[in-house]
Amino acid sequence: MVLERHGHEFNMDNARLLGESIQMPFSKRIAQTRFLKADAKDLSKRGVPSDRLIGLYEKWGQGGYGIIITGNVMLHPEELEAPGNAILYAPHETPESIEQFCRMATAGKSGGNLMIMQISHPGHQVPAFINPNPLGASDIKLKDQVVLVDCMDRIYAKPTPLDKAGILEIVDQYSYTAEVAYFVGFDRVQLHGAHGYLIAQFLSRTTNNRTDEYGGTIRDRARIIGDIIRGIRSKVTDPSFVIGIKINSVEFQAKGFQPEEAAELCKELETMRIDFVELSGGTYEELGWNHGERESTKKREAFFAMFAKDITPRLNRTVSYLTGGFRSASGMADAIESGISHGIGVARPVGSDPVIPAEVIDGCISGATYVRLPSEDIITTILATGVQMESMACGIPIIDLSDPEEVLRFKDATQRHHKENGEKLLQGIIDPGYFVLGPLDKKIGCGL
Repeated sequence: MVLERHGHEFNMDNARLLGESIQMPFSKRIAQTRFLKADAKDLSKRGVPSDRLIGLYEKWGQGGYGIIITGNVMLHPEELEAPGNAILYAPHETPESIEQFCRMATAGKSGGNLMIMQISHPGHQVPAFINPNPLGASDIKLKDQVVLVDCMDRIYAKPTPLDKAGILEIVDQYSYTAEVAYFVGFDRVQLHGAHGYLIAQFLSRTTNNRTDEYGGTIRDRARIIGDIIRGIRSKVTDPSFVIGIKINSVEFQAKGFQPEEAAELCKELETMRIDFVELSGGTYEELGWNHGERESTKKREAFFAMFAKDITPRLNRTVSYLTGGFRSASGMADAIESGISHGIGVARPVGSDPVIPAEVIDGCISGATYVRLPSEDIITTILATGVQMESMACGIPIIDLSDPEEVLRFKDATQRHHKENGEKLLQGIIDPGYFVLGPLDKKIGCGL
């Protein structure tokens, strides 16, 4: 039983609205509700989904989502955003690894959801200890980061700009991964073009100073997306296979991606027959959630609502989902009714409430668990979600972070986790997993 939730009352009109289905305009596939499970930090290790991770998707599969999106699936073992990313790379595939991805797809579809593989390339956003010779849209280095979720400082190397041959190789990698996704049973793929990943690096003037056909206007900066889409469709010719993309609505940097460019880009994406666009914001250097908190509308929960309202109305066919900040059913319904988005993306709330869509649609709850952690402390809240996901995967009760006593217990366990991880790093050991906070405050090794 959760001690406290967002929202103060049940409203069946909101529940009915959020429970409506959405038809994808080009593939004609149907998402059974307006909910999209966005990519909370994925927990697979060694590039292959584990049995525990598959069990986690089975739980989400029964949650009433219209769409479930995996965390990052990377294209190359040396091009990772972080240790533990899932990977699909042709030279390393085995029947066993393909079977695990197949089981993952089946698990996510178990409740009638559309199961989507998010595919991504980090570009210059790969830590130097993984790859000291990264690739990028240009030779612009990412600013080093200090102590992220896994207690590891991130040092980044200066990237080598991709030449045309390199771009073609990247396109082939995207195409291969999408083909495998289709083969193992995923309903679609989502290209990760937000949060500073490679596609976002091409889109943003902050990281793209090219003078060839991949730089300059937003149409030219988006050229790589068209290349990838054509490559995927040359491999997967089934018209019901859906292609979506996640993009920034804004980057909060002087030369960063702006809402006007996002709106223009979305019109370009519509001509590419992209079924859906998930709108988010921010980069590693400028986290959008922090700006959302400062500028945020207290009435409209979504971090990026003020930008999405100028983007969604310009779409004639492509469906828009807005992710970031939604907590109450009333806030979600307001975003739909006001035309800010067609669907609602939820990420961190699924840690506390894995079946939140089903419970909202049934009128059982007013919103997500009220997490008593500072909303501006993004790193701690992401860690908390990871801990809850580990608990779900291990079959252990999820801690109630609306309970002040449980919050104190979590903070104590987090300090121990950081200390132990720091000691491991001194020994050269990298542990990409989270910890499990058991019912008796026991830390159980149960990495995914």
